[in-house]
Parts: sequence; C-alpha cells; structure tokens
Amino acid sequence: MDPSCRLPSLVVRGGVVQPGARQAAEEVAIALDYAGHSHAVLMATPADVEDLAVGFTLTEGIARRMEEIEEILVIQRPEGLVAKLWLTPDLCRDLDARRRAMAGPTGCGLCGVQSLEAALRPPPPVPAGGCFSAADISAALVGMLDRQTLGMATRAAHAAALWRPGEGCVAVREDVGRHNALDKLAGALARSGRSATGGLIVLSSRVSVEMVQKAARMGAAAVAAISAPTALAVRTAAAAGLTLVAVAREDGFEVFTGPERIAPAAPTGDAVAEPYAISVG
Repeated sequence: MDPSCRLPSLVVRGGVVQPGARQAAEEVAIALDYAGHSHAVLMATPADVEDLAVGFTLTEGIARRMEEIEEILVIQRPEGLVAKLWLTPDLCRDLDARRRAMAGPTGCGLCGVQSLEAALRPPPPVPAGGCFSAADISAALVGMLDRQTLGMATRAAHAAALWRPGEGCVAVREDVGRHNALDKLAGALARSGRSATGGLIVLSSRVSVEMVQKAARMGAAAVAAISAPTALAVRTAAAAGLTLVAVAREDGFEVFTGPERIAPAAPTGDAVAEPYAISVG
C-alpha cells in the first residue's frame, strides 16, 4: 500500500476559487496479532509495517529483545493490514495469562491496559553516558527534517530519528501518529541489530509520557523534540535519568531534565559559561 495519495481540492486564495490537488498521507487500521490472538489495532501509515510491529512489541514490553520475536507476517485485507507475530513460547504464555486476567474485570479499555498502574508504569533507568552540544542538537533536528520525505510531501506526518555524534541520523521513520513513528524507529533499529543506547532521539512532536516511556525502553540517552513536554513526561524522564530537551528551534532549546548531558555553550566576550542546573519537583 502506498503511504500517500493525490486528492483533489478547491483552493480559496484572495477570494478566488480554483481547482487544486494535495498529496495526502494514508491512514489505515493495522491490527497486531500475537499467536492468533488480536492484541491492538493502530491507525497508522501503511509503510514500514514490520518496523512498527517489532517496535510496538519492544517498547510496550511485550518482548524484551528482538530474538524473542520468532516470525512476522503482514497480511493485507480489505479493512486494512494485519501484522501477525509469533513469540517464544514463554512470552506466548505470558500474553495468554494477561488476556485471561483482562477478560473478567472491566478495565479502562485504553490501549489494552488493565489499570492506571499499568499505564503509568515507570520505565527502566537509561544507561549512563552520552553528551550533546547545542550544535549537535541543531544538526540532529536538521538531519531529521531533511529526511522527512512523507512530511514534506503531505504536511501531515510525524517523524522520529536516532542521531549520534560523528554518524548523523542513523535512522528516520515517519507516520501520521507520533507514537507509531517512534515505534517504527525502534523496530528499524532492532531489526538491523542496532541500539539507541547513548544516542539522541529526535521527535517532530510534543513529548507525552508514552513517548518518554518508549524512548527509555529503547535505552536512549536523550530526547530532543520540536514541541513542548507534558509535566508528567518531565517527571518520568527525570525518574529514568533521561535527558529531555524540548521546544527546540533554530535559535535554541529548553532543557527539562538531565542537563549534565548537554555541553554548556562557549562563553562570548566577557560572559562566563555557567553549568546547567535544573530541579524537577
């Protein structure tokens, strides 16, 4: 399936109406099926579907390593796509137990989580290491935007990228959903045998708590986003030891957690560079 299509439109400019057309991002239902049982349905762009399925499986904690995913098969149906995954036997038993537990009591019903505690589960602490300058963060943003082909064509897609000093953008993935873009990035890295550990994840979106949880499970040292974070995302990033940079623009950015990984700007004139210091309540 193509990730975008051409749609006719009526263009109104300066009181003049004329026919036009616009490239639009496709959005389809993608069902994730584990060993014959439907687990979740995502509305996503029909590209890099295998990456999405693997990334979702890893960032949601269904599997911990790529080796625990034995097989993936994507099937196209009239209603959308089905990504069928087969996991190791012990993980299949865990999923069966989780399904049986959810069959009785009524939960919140959001994304399959059974309780508020499950939705707010703390991510693992991220590994130590990683240091990024202001120039690094600027280069990472430019590198992601330059490779955001679907976004440039449609103005309707988010992107997530992994950037490393000396390497640039290791991988970039796009989707109409910001969570899906990050899951696709996680899946692409896992399938290629690469890790996000010590790297900088760049996001074209705001930073919600789920984005922080996923980035921490990927082992990234830092996240830099174009838009602002939520308060819960900041507290979660601080608890995980993840450096969170947001509101990143050409002229600068804001550091919300983990300032020790951000190299202070060099002083100019008589100014003296002070160490960054942040207290998260």
